Amino acid sequence: MNFETLRTMFDGEAARATSPLLTLTVGVLLLLLIEVLPALARVRQLVFAGTILSAAWCELLILRNPIPAAVLDGTYLADKTSAGWGLIFLASALIAWAFAQRYYRASRAFIGEHDVLVLCTPIGMMMMAGAENLIVFFIGLELLSVPLYCLAAFRRERNDSVEAGIKYFVLGAFAAALFLYGAALLYTATGTVSLAELRGVGAHSGVALCGVALITASLFFKASVFPFHFWVPDVYQGSPTPVTALMATGTKAAAFAFLIKITFLFPSGAAPVIGAIAVLTMAAGNLGALVQDNLKRMLAYSGIAHAGTLLLVVAGGLAGDPLAADGAVVQAALYYMAAYVFTAGGAFGLIAWLEADGERFTQIDALRGLALRRPKSAAALALFMLSLGGIPATGGFLGKWLVFSVAVRAGLVPFAVIGILLSVVALAYYLRVVVAMYMQPEPEGQAPPMTRRTSAAVATAICAGMVVALGVLPGFFMDRLF
Repeated sequence: MNFETLRTMFDGEAARATSPLLTLTVGVLLLLLIEVLPALARVRQLVFAGTILSAAWCELLILRNPIPAAVLDGTYLADKTSAGWGLIFLASALIAWAFAQRYYRASRAFIGEHDVLVLCTPIGMMMMAGAENLIVFFIGLELLSVPLYCLAAFRRERNDSVEAGIKYFVLGAFAAALFLYGAALLYTATGTVSLAELRGVGAHSGVALCGVALITASLFFKASVFPFHFWVPDVYQGSPTPVTALMATGTKAAAFAFLIKITFLFPSGAAPVIGAIAVLTMAAGNLGALVQDNLKRMLAYSGIAHAGTLLLVVAGGLAGDPLAADGAVVQAALYYMAAYVFTAGGAFGLIAWLEADGERFTQIDALRGLALRRPKSAAALALFMLSLGGIPATGGFLGKWLVFSVAVRAGLVPFAVIGILLSVVALAYYLRVVVAMYMQPEPEGQAPPMTRRTSAAVATAICAGMVVALGVLPGFFMDRLF
C-alpha cells in the first residue's frame, strides 16, 4: 500500500469515522514518549485525560452526524450506535484510570506502562463495536485482550495477581481460538468475512451454523456468560481492583456490541435457546453471589448475572420485538450498559480506594459501621448497590426496565418473569452490604482515614451523579445519546 492509497483511504468521511481511534493512538504514542523523556512525567496524567476527552468529543461529533456507510473498504462503520458504544468504552477506561491513581505501591515505578496499557483498551473496544469485517473484529479483540492480560498480572509481587493474569490469558486464548475457528468455518461456507456480504447470503448450511456457534461462544467468554464464567470470580479477585472495574464494564460492553450486530446470522428459533442461557447465567451469578464474603468476588458473580440480564435483549431481538426496527433493542442495551459502567465502575473504584487501608476492607464484614466513619463513601457505595439491584430512581432500574420490556414485547414472558424474580434474589446480597455499613456495629479498632486521592473522589462523585441522572432523566439521554 503506497502513500497515495493511504491518503485516499483517510480522506473525508474515513478520517472523521476513525478520528476517535486516531486520537487514542496519538495519546498512546505521547505516553510512550513521556516514558523515555522523564522530564515530561508531570504531564502524563494531563495527556491521558486529555486524550480520553478528545476522543469522546470526536464520538459526540459522530453521534450528531453519523457516517452513512462503512469506511476503509467497508470494514469499519462509525454510525450512531458505534459512537454510543464508544462513549461507554471511554467512560469505562477513564473511570478505571482515575481510581488507579495512587492505588499501586510496589508497582508504582511502572505506572507509565500501566497508563499506556489502559489507553490501548478502548481502541480495541471501538474496533470491536464498529467492525464490519470478522478480521477487523479479531484485531480489535486482541488489542483489548493483550493489554488486559498484562494489567491483570500488574501487581507482580502478588501471587493472586499473577494467577489472575495466567487464568485470564487462558480464557482469552480459548476465546480467540474459538473465534478464529468459527470465522474460518463461516468463510468456508460463505466465501466472505464481510458482515455486509454475510447479510446477503446468510448462514444456512451446517458448516456456517457451526461457525456462528463458535463465534458466539467466544463472545460468551468475553461477556462472562454461562457456562463460560467459571474462572471469572478468580480473575476479578486477583486482578488489581481498577483493572477489575475495566474488565467488568468495558470488556462486557464490547462483547455485547458485536454480539447484537451479528444476530442476523443466528438461525430462526434461536431466541428460546438464548433466553434459556440468559436465565441460567442470571441464576449462576445471583446464586453464586449470595454465599460470597469478599466484595470483589460478590461483584464478579453480580457481573455474571448482569451479563445474563443483558443477554435477554439479544433474545428479544431474535424473537421479533415489534419495536426492533426503531432501535429499541440497541437502545435498551446501550442504556443498560451505560448505567452499569457508572454503577459497577464506581463500586469497584470505591473498593480500590478502601484497599488503601488494607486488604481486609474488601471483606463485607469489614464494612460494618462504615457509615459512621466515612459517611460519604458509605452513601456512594449504598447508591451503587441499590442501582445494581434495580431500585427505582437509579440508572440500574431504568436499564432493567428497558431490557425486560424488550423481552416481554417479543413474547418471552416466561424468561422475563424468571429474570425479574432472580433480580429480586439479587437484592439479598446487595442489601447485605448496605446493612453492614448502616445497621451493624463497628469492628474492634477504628479504621484510619482513607488516603486522600483527588482523582478517586472526583470519579466517585461523577459515577454517583451519573447513576442518579440516568435514573431520573432517562429522556434526556435517550433523545441525545441513544
